[in-house]
Amino acid sequence: MSLLAMLMPKGSNGFGYNSTAEDVTAGISLEGKNILVTGCNSGLGQETIRVLALRGARIIGTARTKEKAETACKGISGKSHLGLECELANPTSVKSCIAEIKKQKIKLDVIICNAGIMALPKLEKAFGYELQFFTNHIGHFILVTGLLDELTDTGRVVIMSSAAHQNAPKEGIDFDNLAGEKYYSAWTFYGQSKFANLLFAKELARRFSGTKKTAYAVHPGVIKTNLSRSMNPVLQVVFGLGEHLFLKTVPQGAATECYVATNPSVLLESGKYFADSNTKTPRKDAENAELATKLWEVSEKIVAKL
Repeated sequence: MSLLAMLMPKGSNGFGYNSTAEDVTAGISLEGKNILVTGCNSGLGQETIRVLALRGARIIGTARTKEKAETACKGISGKSHLGLECELANPTSVKSCIAEIKKQKIKLDVIICNAGIMALPKLEKAFGYELQFFTNHIGHFILVTGLLDELTDTGRVVIMSSAAHQNAPKEGIDFDNLAGEKYYSAWTFYGQSKFANLLFAKELARRFSGTKKTAYAVHPGVIKTNLSRSMNPVLQVVFGLGEHLFLKTVPQGAATECYVATNPSVLLESGKYFADSNTKTPRKDAENAELATKLWEVSEKIVAKL
């Protein structure tokens, strides 16, 4: 436990910075529930599937390769978990994952969009778009919208955002530079992808209005996981040095996504942004419905052209 974890107070629901995924799901039965988790093979995803399986859920775990997903699913309790390939930067892979879930007629109680990449030091692209935006947002946009008909009537969608959404451009999403060719900054474009995740969750919640389906955005905290593998080496060293001072552990980092995926108390909080297993206030333009709708429409156009 870091020094910061010992100093942070708990929220109004009794959970907080130092709560773990096991803490926030204690006493909750997930028997009969099907939960899809992207990026299930390491870090927060691996801890998330372990804890949700411990509570009785059947896991549909995805990773960049089927082998990685199957290995991760074999390492948790329960016998009927399913590992699938879902490379978020490859639309064909994402669509194959969707097709397999439909083929097996799996109804999903929860989709947790956990996977992602962070702070690529140099501009990289996929299909003409900056890679962090494409992987973190477009890949999950294809997956979730492709599985909306497979959600149960009370299904939940949990989308991993980040406090780094504050680093997004002043206009929120720079629609004129989604390729990163006019300028590129590792943290600005990571922030933009995380702001896109937040807007996606809010727009999805609005589209769920009038139903019992819900959507949430989550900041897991700052954790040393494989997500930092692409960062500048100097920053990786700084990250490592700060681990015992202010970083969360993996079990603490997985808490918030597990909380909003399972706790009954969040059913009236659809569209909210959560951190430390409590609602938090994002940057002001996260509530800009026109911006969220525009992102959805632009995302649809991008997907249609792929």
